[in-house]
Amino acid sequence: MVKTLTKEQLAKTIDQTLLNPIATSKDIEQLCINAKKNHFAAVCINPTYIAQAKKILADTDVKVCSVVGYPLGANTIETKVFEARNNVKKGADELDMVINLGAVKSGNYEYVEREIKIVVNVIRREQIAEYNRHINIKVIIETAILTRDEIKKVCAIIERSGADFVKTSTGFGVKGVELDDVRLIREIVTRNIGVKASGGIRTFKDAQALIDAGATRLGTSSGINIIKEYSAIFDK
Repeated sequence: MVKTLTKEQLAKTIDQTLLNPIATSKDIEQLCINAKKNHFAAVCINPTYIAQAKKILADTDVKVCSVVGYPLGANTIETKVFEARNNVKKGADELDMVINLGAVKSGNYEYVEREIKIVVNVIRREQIAEYNRHINIKVIIETAILTRDEIKKVCAIIERSGADFVKTSTGFGVKGVELDDVRLIREIVTRNIGVKASGGIRTFKDAQALIDAGATRLGTSSGINIIKEYSAIFDK
């Protein structure tokens, strides 16, 4: 296998994720300790645990990411705005928001664009006025249930909205990310926007293939295993 990233660079593609609804405070503590040890890009957690994670990860290079409209995306715009603002207020550095998938399937792209723009604009205003830090906004599109044409239309909307990333999957959908999903997204969006692949990423081989396809972030609960496999191959 060809070495294309250093271990440090690989770690900075990983959002170490724990979105299990029965995750405990102790589980979150261990997640953060492992993320800090490995210098992952972020931990991705449910909103309940933002404050705890922020405290553990204070003065580290690991960001706290939390979710909005998760996992179905069917909340109202007003609810998503509240969730996004409250997550940032609690300390979140990044937001992963699920789009309204029913609106996409209805062909109501005007609603989809309005929803994303409203959330992005609210957070952008407040990050300048109140928080003095950039909040990464990743928009989850659930590629497994969208057609290629729907993916193309939604990705164009996301980039126009000013969001930072297109994210492939919630991890709770019918299946995880596929290489063709990432390749298609990368064909549509410019290099000004990131691509976060998620769902079913368990090995270094998976990670490397997705990065080669164009992913710039990986949402996974297997970050430690991925780094260990990298070390076993290259740290000799």
